[in-house]
Amino acid sequence: MGQPSPHPPAMLILAAFSRYDAALDWARQRAVAAWGPIARESSRFAFAETDYYAPTMGADLDKVFFTFQRPIDPANLVEIKLETNRWEEAYAATAKHPEPRPLNLDPGYLTPAKLVLASTKDYAHRIYLSGGIYAEITLQYKHRCWLPHEYTFPDYRRPDYHRFFSECRELVRGWKSGVAGDGL
Repeated sequence: MGQPSPHPPAMLILAAFSRYDAALDWARQRAVAAWGPIARESSRFAFAETDYYAPTMGADLDKVFFTFQRPIDPANLVEIKLETNRWEEAYAATAKHPEPRPLNLDPGYLTPAKLVLASTKDYAHRIYLSGGIYAEITLQYKHRCWLPHEYTFPDYRRPDYHRFFSECRELVRGWKSGVAGDGL
């Protein structure tokens, strides 16, 4: 019989997208206040692979990724997703933008083997966690590259995203080896 063991520390990642720079800046400030210093911040990528979000968010969206120096326990993903949902609501209520959803926040975590994202939507490739939150393995790392799955979002297939995730993966690998990682 196998013995349960704790999951190794994971890197918290937050994808934030909006058509407003002020919304992305607000998300960064809120995330740093909650989760501590940023480990890596991506450039702002044009989010043009789909118009799915246009009715609620408008056009010309940009996406940015934030990762954090402080490792997390992946079991905390439910609470993190519920918190980011509250942040979205708070920003929409106070920012006075015409769109009903001017900011979208998608948290997840990164390990040397995978990138996991949280969602409020069920589908065939998602596993229910609790509190109305699901998780999906969006990308796996194999043969020195990030590999998408059948249901991976189109933008997560981009090579520029993969380069950023690889930089973050190297930080996590350093945590495991004791090279870096805020006391791990």
